[in-house]
Amino acid sequence: MASSRLHPLLVIIGPTASGKSTLALHLAIRFGGEIVNCDSLQIYQRLDIGTAKTPQSERAGIPHHLIDILPPDTVFNAGDYAALARPLLHEIAARPRLPIVAGGTGFYLRALLDGLAAGPVRDESLRLRLAARESRRPGSLHRVLSRLDPPTAARIHPNDTHKLIRALEICLRARVPASEVFLQGSQPLEGFEVLTIGLDPPRHLLHQHIEARTRAMFEAGLLDEVRNLLNQGVPADAKAFESIGYKESLAVLQGSLSVPEAVELTAIATRQYAKRQMTWFRRDPRICWIPAFGDNPDTLVKSSDLVGRFLGKFTSID
Repeated sequence: MASSRLHPLLVIIGPTASGKSTLALHLAIRFGGEIVNCDSLQIYQRLDIGTAKTPQSERAGIPHHLIDILPPDTVFNAGDYAALARPLLHEIAARPRLPIVAGGTGFYLRALLDGLAAGPVRDESLRLRLAARESRRPGSLHRVLSRLDPPTAARIHPNDTHKLIRALEICLRARVPASEVFLQGSQPLEGFEVLTIGLDPPRHLLHQHIEARTRAMFEAGLLDEVRNLLNQGVPADAKAFESIGYKESLAVLQGSLSVPEAVELTAIATRQYAKRQMTWFRRDPRICWIPAFGDNPDTLVKSSDLVGRFLGKFTSID
């Protein structure tokens, strides 16, 4: 029996295109929940098509938090996310409502639930040298990080220069892998008992979903979205443009890729990202896996049963 001092917290994770948002919305409607985004791109304003945000018209009146909170050129990290999300979870629980964290950014979720050590302070001189190295030899930072800290390299995209620089900065200054630093002195989330549901649809079907969604994003105007961001003053080297889909779209607008090439490269990169996500999540024994998509009728039934039994240990949520 859970302590009456604890609040229930539901987490929905899985690879990109597995239906996390759909499942989270279904469970929020059924169990009186509010959704807290855990996707590192959906925090940015005006990045809608390429991040697959649930449109306002489809949110069924359910509050969605930590979406559209920052300009696209803002640097934001896992520690920043945890600092915003933790008090928000307590606010939702105090209403009282069921907080539902949904998203696929594993490092953000770790920061939220398990906490992260602060790590060494920024070294601007080192950061400039690392940035210069990457400019001279693209991909070199990821290769160096893969040697120094394979677990951290596995979760960072080779094009995410900001994260690569920070990870290498920690490795070099602390003289131990960043993955070890993050576990030292971390403070786990307090006041909640957590149920984590993971979506793990068959790989071949997931790849089909990814390819279909990628085509749909470009057909829905992803290139126009990127063009508008540039026209509104977002610089081409903004962090948002390092992400999958946006990087390829920017290349089209700059003339280095055709649209068919961009679609193909985006789908390939998304499949690779989904593989990295599952490698990350499978390390966590706390996850209750459902081998299907979030909108599958069996998934809706199984997840509702899991959540119903979980909430039965707590005071009922209005």
